[in-house]
Amino acid sequence: MLVQDFLQNSAERFPDKAALVCDGQRLTYAEVEARANRLAHALIAHGVQRGDRVAIYLPNSVEAVVAIFGILKAGGTFVVVNSTTKRDKLTYILKNCRATTLFTSGRNASLAAKVHAAVPSLKFTVLSGKRATTAAGDGFYTFDDLLAAYPANRPACPTIDQDLACLIYTSGSTGDPKGVVEGHNNVVFASGSIIQYLENIADDIVINVLPLSFDYGLYQLLMVFRFGGTLVLEKSFAYPAAVLKKMEAERVTGFPGVPTIFAILLQTDLSPYDLSSLRYITNTAAALPPSHIMELRDKFPWATLYSMYGLTETKRTLYLPPDQLDKRPGSVGIAIPGTEVWIEDEEGNRVGPGLVGELVIRGSHVMRGYWENPKATAERYRPGPTPGERVLYSGDLFKMDEEGYLYFVARKDDIIKSRGEKVSPKEVENVVYGIEGVVEVAVIGVPDPILGEAIKAFVVLDNVALTEKDILRHCRAHMENFLVPQHVEFRDSLPKTSSGKIKKTGLS
Repeated sequence: MLVQDFLQNSAERFPDKAALVCDGQRLTYAEVEARANRLAHALIAHGVQRGDRVAIYLPNSVEAVVAIFGILKAGGTFVVVNSTTKRDKLTYILKNCRATTLFTSGRNASLAAKVHAAVPSLKFTVLSGKRATTAAGDGFYTFDDLLAAYPANRPACPTIDQDLACLIYTSGSTGDPKGVVEGHNNVVFASGSIIQYLENIADDIVINVLPLSFDYGLYQLLMVFRFGGTLVLEKSFAYPAAVLKKMEAERVTGFPGVPTIFAILLQTDLSPYDLSSLRYITNTAAALPPSHIMELRDKFPWATLYSMYGLTETKRTLYLPPDQLDKRPGSVGIAIPGTEVWIEDEEGNRVGPGLVGELVIRGSHVMRGYWENPKATAERYRPGPTPGERVLYSGDLFKMDEEGYLYFVARKDDIIKSRGEKVSPKEVENVVYGIEGVVEVAVIGVPDPILGEAIKAFVVLDNVALTEKDILRHCRAHMENFLVPQHVEFRDSLPKTSSGKIKKTGLS
């Protein structure tokens, strides 16, 4: 199976069913399929060849969805770049993957012209939206003109499942972004495993407020089109009331989010909205604090909550079976179906329950490595149990309970060394989240001449009058002395990555 088969198979099974609801449009599977076919013919006619990287620099939109599948049908490899990415980083990514084509909006025409001139591999650019025009110069086309000029039949495609489906660039908080290489076989396996444990069916209607440049957002599209559901695609969660109204109107059954979205949701009065259609809620990107899990359960007692862990290098890694949520609210679960995980110490020995070590991941969801970066690939992707196999060393520290359920401890490079002790920021954050009125918390280590590193907590409150003394009193009552922060700073908000994660590199 190839990734474009997700759309093609659903278009054959459910041609007249709503596949995509976005920007006031409601497209059936047959309509999305026809547009993607037209675009594929256009790309082929303009020189896109098997394996060429084609970049999509668009917000969540109909055009972005059609571009993803049109590129695949043309035999290309798609690269979705967050639409808020600045010019220098965009240019770096396009140069790094040697993109041959760029899709962007008409309002970015002048930016696209500058990028086009700076990236030698770019052959042409496609502009979409109301301001799309070919006036930017040679090599510029409009999305609508390309669709109108080519037929809707399915083009022949030489791709096999060993070919590349996409590159997903990591955020690059510690350096230049790296492109994670995903083959068709990787995407097919990962999406199938997740669909299996979420028990998705064709009747599911999933809302996605996460950017398609974020693998968690991208896979909502890919999975829905695979099982033949309906995707309600929103640009963001910037206007929660509008999203909640949309969920009510569309009778949404699946709501994927990240902790920052759920922090907002927990502060929102949901009484004006009928969300009774909601069947499940999923969280990943960062672990939900146990206190937030319990609050979500209270707000949505009729919905199943899935707490999960993943990283771009494997898509999804762990999930907590919902029947374990009350028993182990701090756990992110067990390996997803068809995969295997274990924990290793610094000497490479597998460790048992209660001991902290690095999570190692094995399975067909382990991606191919980093695009043309053999050094970084060798550091994380190492030989596995069978000849020629590679497993992923996650860079994340975990521990396991007696029944084999896993608990995130910290990023290896996030561990705070204070008073000679190793401190997990997550452990401190979970305690602070237990204080009523705390919305967001980020804990880091800051240089200290006596302690080595002092523990500092950044806290966002929800219209409550808490002081530093209140925070510290609660911490002293709930954890060991060496875990109690030395500093507390209140903020109106915390810096975020484009995918909604709290960005600690912006704190000091």
